Formats: sequence, C-alpha cells, structure tokens
Amino acid sequence: MAALEAFLQRVLTAPWFLWTWGALVAVSLAALVRDLATGNRGIKPLMKAVWLLTVLYSGPVGLLIYWSTGRRQIPRDSDWRRGWRSVAHCYSGCGAGEVIGVTLSAGILALSTLWVAAVTFGFAYLFGYALTVGPLVEDGVAWGEAITDALYTETASITVMEVVAVGVDQYLAGEATIGEPLFWSALIFSLSLGLFAAYPVNVLLIRMGVKEGMGDPTSRTS
Repeated sequence: MAALEAFLQRVLTAPWFLWTWGALVAVSLAALVRDLATGNRGIKPLMKAVWLLTVLYSGPVGLLIYWSTGRRQIPRDSDWRRGWRSVAHCYSGCGAGEVIGVTLSAGILALSTLWVAAVTFGFAYLFGYALTVGPLVEDGVAWGEAITDALYTETASITVMEVVAVGVDQYLAGEATIGEPLFWSALIFSLSLGLFAAYPVNVLLIRMGVKEGMGDPTSRTS
C-alpha cells in the first residue's frame, strides 16, 4: 500500500500530469459548452449546470459520461445511462461541498483528520441535498416533502461517494498543505473515484424505483 501511495503521489504532483490534466479539462469544458449551445439547447438549466460541474471535476471522463448519456442524440435511454445522469447530479452538488469542506477544514483551518472528514461530509450532504430540494420546491413541492424526498433518494449515493472520496483524499494528501499541488490534485482524483464508486448505487436505486435518473434527454426538443 505504501508503494501505491508513493506512486500516486508522484504522478499527481508531476508537472507533466498537472499541465496535461489542466489542458484536458479546458478542452473538455469548451467541447461541452459548444455542444450545449448548439446541439442541446433544450437541456434544462439544472442539468446544464450538472454537466458543467461534472466536466470541471473530471475533465474528459465527465465529458464522456455526458456524451454517452446526457445528450438528446443518444440512440436510446437505459438504466445504465439513467444511472450516470443520476450520479452526475449527485456528484455536482457533493463535489462542490467536498471542495469547500476540504479547503476550509484541511487547507485553511488545518483541522485533525476526523474533523476534516466531519466537516467535509457535512458540506457534501448539505450541497447534495440542496440540489434535490431546490428544484422540488421550485416545482411547488412543500419543504417538508422535498427534504424527505432528498433524504430518501440521495443519502445512500452521497454516503458511498464521500466515504470513497474523503478516504482517498486523506490517504493521499492528509499531510499536504493548501499551497502544495498534491492538496488539489489528490482532491480532484478522489472526487472522480467517488463518482465511480457511487455509480452502481445509483443504478440499483433506479431499478428499485427510488430514483428516476434525471429524465430522458431524447424526449427534450432543442
């Protein structure tokens, strides 16, 4: 395990990796914005924000998920596509919460490991639930019902995502300070691992009827 940790730390702090990843994220974001503006204008604003954050966190990986599951041009919808849309929705909010939580607790306040985990989980749950509650309330759902629905549909996904993401981040960058490249590169790497860990959870929740998968993009018109 120590050898794996050292290897990942070397890769995540290597200049070639940092520059390459930055370029891939920039190109992926440009491709996403262009596609949303030209071929997929009918996608709802919330999902556009979800895809922008997903690609910002995971670069070409996020773009591939969008391209194969979130565009109206997909050949047909399926559980695995709904699963990716569902986990991307969770990821966009939880990712923002994790970035804020880690930056505040580990980077600025330099809290202990347990406090970093607690604060980061708190922000991830807050942002993840808010991204579900907000649209429901806008659609006329009562606050109590919206909160209950968010707890029911999102808790399992957020929990798995953050256990993996926070655990990996602490494993790789627990001693890193906010000014070190490893602090940020390990955070982004851990976010993507959390995304993949939560994907099968979302597919299972969809098949159980707990989640719907954020709608079928082929039913939207441009």
